[in-house]
Amino acid sequence: MIEVKVDSIRVSLLSSRRLVVLQEIDVERYLPIWIGDAEADSITIKLQEMPISRPLTHDLLKNVIEALGAQVVRVAISDLVDNEEGGGTFIGRLILDIDGEEVEVDSRPSDAIALAVRVEAPIFVAESVLERAGIVPSENLEESYQSGDLSIFRDFIDGLES
Repeated sequence: MIEVKVDSIRVSLLSSRRLVVLQEIDVERYLPIWIGDAEADSITIKLQEMPISRPLTHDLLKNVIEALGAQVVRVAISDLVDNEEGGGTFIGRLILDIDGEEVEVDSRPSDAIALAVRVEAPIFVAESVLERAGIVPSENLEESYQSGDLSIFRDFIDGLES
């Protein structure tokens, strides 16, 4: 497993769908994951330390876990499962410490990330997931941008709306 951090929340200009972009720690490799609006807002609110008057769903989950005496040790994006439409589904896991025992709970990656930012738990991604879905910017990215040759983004853009 490789540790990552939340790089940004992005909005597709073509569809208004949102994605969270994770970045490998100390490496220029990124993992974009489509997420729902509510999860995107939840992550953004916490990262930007925006005040809220009442707990959001992920705040509630954090509070329940803590009230039960458990602790979020880490979250993981453990797999990428192909589906019939040609896309893929990321598999998330919450790893909790309950009385000294690690317990794994199935989760959508977006919910796991929203919880991780609230409890400041590390986020990990399986190497196999990064190998399949990770994006490494080209060394000549700036040169391509300056010259107007943006074909290096074609595969990424084509995959976004599938």
